[in-house]
Amino acid sequence: MKRKNQLGSTIGLHVKQQKSLYLFVTVLFMMGVIFGSLIVNALDPTQKEGLIHYLGYFFQGLKQDSIADSSIALQHSAGDHLKTIGLMWILGLSVIGIPLLLIFIFIKGLVIGFTVGFLVNQLSWQGLWFAFVSVVPQNLLIIPALIIVTVAGINFSKDLVRNRLIHHRGRIYPQFVSFCILVTGMAAVLMISSLFEAFLSPQIMKELIPTLN
Repeated sequence: MKRKNQLGSTIGLHVKQQKSLYLFVTVLFMMGVIFGSLIVNALDPTQKEGLIHYLGYFFQGLKQDSIADSSIALQHSAGDHLKTIGLMWILGLSVIGIPLLLIFIFIKGLVIGFTVGFLVNQLSWQGLWFAFVSVVPQNLLIIPALIIVTVAGINFSKDLVRNRLIHHRGRIYPQFVSFCILVTGMAAVLMISSLFEAFLSPQIMKELIPTLN
């Protein structure tokens, strides 16, 4: 319980102190979403046909229960999330990682925007509903977690530069501990999202497929 309170206090203080940076990163993410949705209209017929074929194959796999077993899907999802947050943690420990963190959050928004935009483009309002129940729920956990790690990484890199410039390197340790606590907490959040992706999301999509015909 004490550890949970410490994590909550750390996250609360972090968000309060970095409001402007959170606003900037969130706007950057939203720009990625908008740009991703616009890319759909720029696809040529061949590219659209290939994506439509893949989408049909995916829907058929859900109908026939030939998509990967939930336990395997959980392993893949959890592994991907851990790799992602581990990479972001490493980038946050270096000054050169700041632009890469910003690029990463933009690309994440771009991918989500493209996915939702393509579904809407092909399936109209049904595609919007399908995206809302199959893409949005887990991302309500994933996106805030990634934004928190991005902001924390940028903030730690700034503290690192500041401490090196004034030659007080020993003072960076508390910031390092706080950064690690935040990353660990967000990793736990991503593991929860993996459970949703592996066990609940496929069932929801399977139930919705008949309504798309």
